[in-house]
Amino acid sequence: MKLNQQNLNRLAAEVQLPAYRLSDTHQGIAHIGVGGFHRAHQAYYTDALMNSGEALDWAICGVGLRAEDRRARDDLKEQDYLFTLFELGDSDDTEVRVIGAIRDMLLAEDGAQALIDKLADPQIRIVSLTITEGGYCIDDSNGEFMAHLPQIQHDLAHSEAPKTVFGFLCAALEKRRAAGIPAFTVMSCDNLPHNGAVTRKALLAFASLRNSDLCSWIDTNVSFPNAMVDRITPMTSTAHRLQLADKHGVDDAWPVVCEPFVQWLLEDKFVNGRPAWEKVGVQFTDDVSPYEEMKIKLLNGSHLALTYLGSLKGYRFVHETMNDPLFVRYMRAYMDLDVTPQLAPVPGIDLSDYKDTLVARFSNQAIADQLERVCSDGSSKFPKFTIPTINRLIADGRETRRAALVVAAWALYLKGIDENGDTYTIPDPRAAFCQALVVDDELITERLLGVEEIFGAAIPKSAEFVAAFEWCYNSLRDEGVTRTLERVLA
Repeated sequence: MKLNQQNLNRLAAEVQLPAYRLSDTHQGIAHIGVGGFHRAHQAYYTDALMNSGEALDWAICGVGLRAEDRRARDDLKEQDYLFTLFELGDSDDTEVRVIGAIRDMLLAEDGAQALIDKLADPQIRIVSLTITEGGYCIDDSNGEFMAHLPQIQHDLAHSEAPKTVFGFLCAALEKRRAAGIPAFTVMSCDNLPHNGAVTRKALLAFASLRNSDLCSWIDTNVSFPNAMVDRITPMTSTAHRLQLADKHGVDDAWPVVCEPFVQWLLEDKFVNGRPAWEKVGVQFTDDVSPYEEMKIKLLNGSHLALTYLGSLKGYRFVHETMNDPLFVRYMRAYMDLDVTPQLAPVPGIDLSDYKDTLVARFSNQAIADQLERVCSDGSSKFPKFTIPTINRLIADGRETRRAALVVAAWALYLKGIDENGDTYTIPDPRAAFCQALVVDDELITERLLGVEEIFGAAIPKSAEFVAAFEWCYNSLRDEGVTRTLERVLA
């Protein structure tokens, strides 16, 4: 059955439907960067609240700034902006649910002014973001906004026709200020430390270059709550679409596939109202930092620890690495010995239980999470997920070989060929730059570790870490993944 509003009541009985009339909703959120994670997370929570009869004035208008967002918009529009949330897990308590929280989607390509007008509409009280870790234009080596980037320079010169998130946000906020319309909250849902603070820093840096009065107004009137977001959401494949159609009879052009687990911790700092998400499981807190550090260093850090090694071994899915006992032992050793001693107490969380949960989640056979997805954008992920752990190990004078293996695996992975001789693409916006760093094995340490915006200043100066990196790299190249893991764990 083709998914659309007309066919909703003709879907299979096990498919959960919106408990509200789509015509009763009004848009209160604009979300920039509609992808799998947003739909499995923020849209999922908002839909759950709408199903209880609340928050019907907080429906979501999607926003696409990239040319490749057109297909997503067209797929959603064709089915009245409905989509299926398809949970996959190794138990029977998963759900299949049609979500109606997204009610429209605008593309920058179709008209910048129309998008600016939408963001300036008084009904839009939250603008949320999933623009990837690298989308904030912050130099990880010094924490400064990269105003020299061509797209930023374009937006500063052409404020009426922006291309970046910062250009659109400033144009809309400038229009709201001029019209006396209250500001919106800017809410990052990206997977990076202090995501709200990073968003604030980037937007104020851009605004200061454009208009100092506007910058002051944003500083005073816009809030940027920090958040910790978590749900494993693989790329939707043709196999997933066929599985949904075969098992549940739903023909959905773009379902979202995810694990059953979901978590969202959010600072309660909103300047223009918000949905009562706490009624559907969102945890509000005054300080998200300990939860954020736990998740980023343990979950995301462990993902990177597994993913490049797994790709080199010839695996293509996360659960395949977890079916290999050596990989599980390595992940546990990295979490227990390298990361956990660095973490502050996390209110309400038992770290041993949390780590056990991560092992179970990564081992989910049904979800078939792609290593390629987790590998993607490594040059932006390393500074956020792994380098802080390494810097702390160096500062504390602790063993660095397990952590060095993560970096060495990435270095060898960048060559684009696994142990079986099979090639793969490098999904990274800076792939060509990164691959050029590893062309010459004799110079790989100096060239790779010397990239300050990825590795910072401390790592290349640590003789102990450099030696550990070179040992791991040579062992991976000469002995292979299995033998190297055995030696590291010995």
